[in-house]
Amino acid sequence: MGADRDNEDARPRAASVFDVARVAGVSHQTVSRVLNDHPSLRAATRQKVLDAIRELNYRPNAAARALSSSRSRLIGILSTSSGEYGPATIVAAIGAAARSRGYSVTIANADGLDRRSVDDALSHLADLSAEGLIVVAPQTQVLVALEGLTIPVPYVTLQTAAGSGLHGGMLDQIRGARLATSHLMDLGHQRVGHIAGPPEWLDAQQRLTGFQEELRSRQLDPRFVEIGDWSAASGHRAARALIEQGVTAIFSGNDQMALGALSAAVSLGMTVPGDLSIVGFDDVPEAAYYQPALTTVRQDLAEAGRRAVALLLGEADVRPAVDPELIERASTGAPPERPRPEC
Repeated sequence: MGADRDNEDARPRAASVFDVARVAGVSHQTVSRVLNDHPSLRAATRQKVLDAIRELNYRPNAAARALSSSRSRLIGILSTSSGEYGPATIVAAIGAAARSRGYSVTIANADGLDRRSVDDALSHLADLSAEGLIVVAPQTQVLVALEGLTIPVPYVTLQTAAGSGLHGGMLDQIRGARLATSHLMDLGHQRVGHIAGPPEWLDAQQRLTGFQEELRSRQLDPRFVEIGDWSAASGHRAARALIEQGVTAIFSGNDQMALGALSAAVSLGMTVPGDLSIVGFDDVPEAAYYQPALTTVRQDLAEAGRRAVALLLGEADVRPAVDPELIERASTGAPPERPRPEC
């Protein structure tokens, strides 16, 4: 029995769609589109994939091909049950973009954030004969679980973890965070704090990275960081902690936590931006009506959703990141003439 197992282990591993993608120099989604005879691919791209298939003697899974060619006109969305502004806006944009192309969408939530919950969600979408999949799951655990599963249809992801084998990057979170942090430093702030989102969220990780990179690029200390959970209440608590450390400006990981920071400043008898400048992230519809109106980073989330659909359906072979934009309003200004001492 053991010898049989050893002989099995010694057999060469069959080539996978990822091997074909590596040899052809394309994404695995492009390989899937070639296998499914998608009409929108460039001839040169198709030929590169076919050459790689022959070179590797790749044998596609017949069941997977049957599923993807079922022409259900259905796109699956793998998401979590989070009601946060960013993911919810992207999901809505995916639905609109799909419908404009004659597709419908269905959502499966991976609420457990682990491999089993992801597998269950994918099985549900497979039962519905979804022709493709878009992953809107900003938590690291979901993408890690996704990497370990065989996906029988083309799929794209909106975000990817560092070092992940998945293709992603629709939103340039790091650049957006650097824009926010740079704005505060250009105003003259030297002690800038950051309210970060939950560590398991990729958005939070990347915005924290951008904050740290921008400060370090100007030889400033990025140590003033407090963790929130995206809520205004957590922003209030984190802002009070940062104010006690003597910061004159705060970059908040989202607009809801920035609202909490505004409340914290008022509760301490401070003015914004006279005593404390605050920048948010997302530009939620209410941000312009905060008191004062919130300076924030805007991402075209709807465009990110549209690009995801276009890529999935083979209308593009590249995935350019959507550029963030700093929206300057009344919540930021020059630092106070006499910075408060660190407590």
